Amino acid sequence: MVEPKQQQEQTVQVSTEPPGEESPERSRERVRGKLVPLGLTALGVVYGDIGTSPLYALHESFFGLDKLAVSPANVLGVLSLIFWSLVLVISVKYLLVVMRADNHGEGGILALMALLSPWYGSPSRRRAILIALGVFGAALLYGDGMITPAISVLSAIEGLNVAAPHLQPYVIPITIAVLVVLFVFQQRGTGGVGAVFGPVMLVWFVTLAVLGVHGIMLNPVVLRAFNPIHAVYFFASNHWAGFLALGGVFLVVTGGEALYADMGHFGRQPIRLMWFAVVLPSLLLNYFGQGAVVMLHPHLLERLPFYQLAPGWARYPLIALATVATVIASQAVISGAFSLARQAVQLGQSPRMRIIQTSPEESGQIYVPALNWVLMIATIGLVVGFRTSSHLASAYGVAVTTTMLITTLLLYFIMRERWKWPMPVALAVVTLFLVADMSFFIGNLFKIPDGGWFPLVVGALIYTYMATWRRGRELVLDRVRRATEPLPSLLARLKRDPPVRVRGTAVFMTPPTQGTPPMLHHHLIHNQVLHDQVVLLTVTTEDVPRVPASERLEVEPLDLGFYRVRARYGFMQSPNVPVALRLCEHFGLDVDLEHTTYYVGRENLIPSDEMPGMSLWREKLFAFMSRNASRATLFYNIPPERVVELGLQVRL
Repeated sequence: MVEPKQQQEQTVQVSTEPPGEESPERSRERVRGKLVPLGLTALGVVYGDIGTSPLYALHESFFGLDKLAVSPANVLGVLSLIFWSLVLVISVKYLLVVMRADNHGEGGILALMALLSPWYGSPSRRRAILIALGVFGAALLYGDGMITPAISVLSAIEGLNVAAPHLQPYVIPITIAVLVVLFVFQQRGTGGVGAVFGPVMLVWFVTLAVLGVHGIMLNPVVLRAFNPIHAVYFFASNHWAGFLALGGVFLVVTGGEALYADMGHFGRQPIRLMWFAVVLPSLLLNYFGQGAVVMLHPHLLERLPFYQLAPGWARYPLIALATVATVIASQAVISGAFSLARQAVQLGQSPRMRIIQTSPEESGQIYVPALNWVLMIATIGLVVGFRTSSHLASAYGVAVTTTMLITTLLLYFIMRERWKWPMPVALAVVTLFLVADMSFFIGNLFKIPDGGWFPLVVGALIYTYMATWRRGRELVLDRVRRATEPLPSLLARLKRDPPVRVRGTAVFMTPPTQGTPPMLHHHLIHNQVLHDQVVLLTVTTEDVPRVPASERLEVEPLDLGFYRVRARYGFMQSPNVPVALRLCEHFGLDVDLEHTTYYVGRENLIPSDEMPGMSLWREKLFAFMSRNASRATLFYNIPPERVVELGLQVRL
């Protein structure tokens, strides 16, 4: 294997990274130098979901599964639960602990799972459980990606019911129109408006704080809710109804996973700075302000207490600002779904799909057309089907609380295996988090009959989709490996009976195996010629977000003009085969891209119950997914005019 240190150092000078990528050292320097600007930008991306919860969270805490009496004691109890939920779940769990579990700077449940490297080593029950937990948690987030735009935008437009009740029939059509514009806009990318997201959300949080202070001044007694005794008294007084109210209280922390998932874009320090300096104070002031108004005028709780904080003349501007804020929150969730889709593809959990880079400067700004239109149809369907934000709140929370619970379980393994924490310490911390997670989880389970079934069904379908794809690819590779001729045997045969050689380079895309690529075998049988230079190229995805340029390539010269090339990418990177081949010259392999032909296999999968593997219906599903997967030419950025596809029949 040829990989001299000097050549590696030269390779670093050649940019093979997608736009916007940089080394961890440069990233840390950038964060330190631009902490406040990065924090301002993070407001517009990270905190949109949790920042728009005041529109509906307090209302749903009282009018959720079991209507609570709007008494001063209950208001103080709910406010106390809101305060301690934000402190324990967001401030302590996510900001201080979970964010320490970064995968080379990246966060999110798939990145967390990848830290444990569950794909390597011999098969075991633990390995299977870790993969199942991570994949199911990721699948549930797609349900969140459908519900968040629907409930956020609808709750903002419902302000018209307060400001202008005669416009109530137009709430749903206006909501649908806003959502259509939002999803159609995705194909243009967010780079053009990304710069204004942060300042707009800063205005939003300042508005939350000002409205909250105004409400608190009307009835300062609500400040007693900081005392946790009011939460204890709330449960003691309301018994089971108080426990069911947790389904509404949970809505104040539904953006917790987004904080962790978006860590790779900004770093943990800017996100922490904005939370403690801006977001947490603004949210608490607004929730307490709403509580103060409700304690004075209990009947206002039924009419969205958020809008009751504003004087009559300010309600129309507030509705407009709330709509913009919810669109920004929805944009962040949609972008997160796109990033999750790319991670799933790169980690082998999903078929290849068309992924478009929408910004020449930021690698995180991508567009996934198929997923975008599925999300749009599902989101509009939710608005039409549930009609109000209160009904949608019944569907909201089940998926997110399950993902949060899975994150806590995976975090225990990180504490023990990566951080080497003593078992008593790890158990104590995780138990504290599990008390909160399990309470919210059980409280949300009772939403299932009223709409909570939707994200669970979506999660189950996507989990089946992803698990079937991964298992199917394992079966295909196993079948191909069994029928593969050892490469030394092929080279020996070519020495004895050399074929006709033609000018140029042939690149055969191969799986991570040492055998002869099936495409090469078929090519020799049918065409009986061979190029002067043959490259066996294997592209692999590592359990890290990004692989530096200096570690990207391994080139191993073989006999008879053959070379084995391994190109390694991270799960946040998009492979670019021509760029990788051009850089092979630093390793002694000169590839003329103008005279290069790429050979790509196209499997013809035949489902059957003759061989062990999957059930027949899953084999048929896998065959369908394989037929409809994006072509390798698009995924690997290979020029389509230089590609030869060879069919390969595989019986599952």
